[in-house]
Amino acid sequence: MAYILVLYYSRHGNVAEMAQRVARGVEEVSGIEARVRTVPQVSAVCEAVDDEIPKEGALYATSDDLRDCVGLLIGSPTHFGNMAAPLKYYIDSNSDLWMTKALVGKPAAVFTSASSMHGGHESTLLSMMLPLFHHGMMVMGLPYTEAALLDTNSGGTPYGASHLSEYGKAPVLTDEEQKLCRALGRRVAEAALCLASATPG
Repeated sequence: MAYILVLYYSRHGNVAEMAQRVARGVEEVSGIEARVRTVPQVSAVCEAVDDEIPKEGALYATSDDLRDCVGLLIGSPTHFGNMAAPLKYYIDSNSDLWMTKALVGKPAAVFTSASSMHGGHESTLLSMMLPLFHHGMMVMGLPYTEAALLDTNSGGTPYGASHLSEYGKAPVLTDEEQKLCRALGRRVAEAALCLASATPG
């Protein structure tokens, strides 16, 4: 079955929780499934190598996961208003997909978590969009027809789903944040199916 890749990096569990909600939204669309994958940490010590399979949580993404998806949702915590280094490293490591135009024309969207209201939700989302544009992907946001976007007092932007986390506490997404995560997943899945049906052959 065709799948949407939900690719994320999460240090404290907030983005991982969002990824599960995004994946739920994808799977609300009949005829498509979500494939949830994460990326390993990067190390300043060149000899440090993570196991091929993480001790817990989602599996690590491979190049094939990215190449063969029909749509992509990527999530990262906000690190100084930008995406986290492990996610950027993974994206930078797949330049061969740019060379072969493997992602051109596929829908994509982004999501993030930050521990302060003005800690860079929107700049992080924008930073994650840049490589997607370079890959020729069709980058999508959240329209204001999503009522939760108007009702939220925490996370949520037209650039993508976001979560206002409390540092050091277990992830707890508000109702609005959950709705926006699911809406983002649905939106990319629906777009992928529409594009597939419009493609000859």
